[in-house]
Amino acid sequence: MRKVLFILGQLSDADSEWLARAGQLVRIPQGTELIREGTPVESMYLLVDGTMRVHMRKLGEIAQLEAGEIVGELSLVDSRPASASVTATRASAVLKVDKARLLEKIELDEGFGLRFYRAISTFLADRMRSTIEKMGYDSTQPGVSFDRDGDSQGEIDIDVLDRVHLAGARFDRIFRSLLDAPTR
Repeated sequence: MRKVLFILGQLSDADSEWLARAGQLVRIPQGTELIREGTPVESMYLLVDGTMRVHMRKLGEIAQLEAGEIVGELSLVDSRPASASVTATRASAVLKVDKARLLEKIELDEGFGLRFYRAISTFLADRMRSTIEKMGYDSTQPGVSFDRDGDSQGEIDIDVLDRVHLAGARFDRIFRSLLDAPTR
């Protein structure tokens, strides 16, 4: 759930509502591959319900995703093919937002674009910090420090934390409206 906070915490209520309206609720059966490594990604997904695994051919499983996770966001930053595959480990539901539609909104609404890319940047920065920590490069190692105060390891950035309650409420509204609406 924490990952969605990075996105929705930076967006306004109107931005979040636009995402919900622009997206399509898609039910994903267990075992279905949502994204295939090496192929273009044409949508961004918000995992509304269920679990998925992220895996790479050369490394195997690299992550488990749960409700609130964002998938396919890198395709909004560059046009390279997917670096990993994402498969539903149980029946799931995602909010699928078409990449072309999202990029059009960003182009036409500069405020939305600014907030959206700030959210993506914050999300990716957190992912990078987590990766660095998992690799063993943290402030506890002599001579290696990526964190000035050394004690924020695993914590949410203070700017994001200020918006957590708003982000949680936005996710709840999106989640309820999607599950109450007929599947498109």
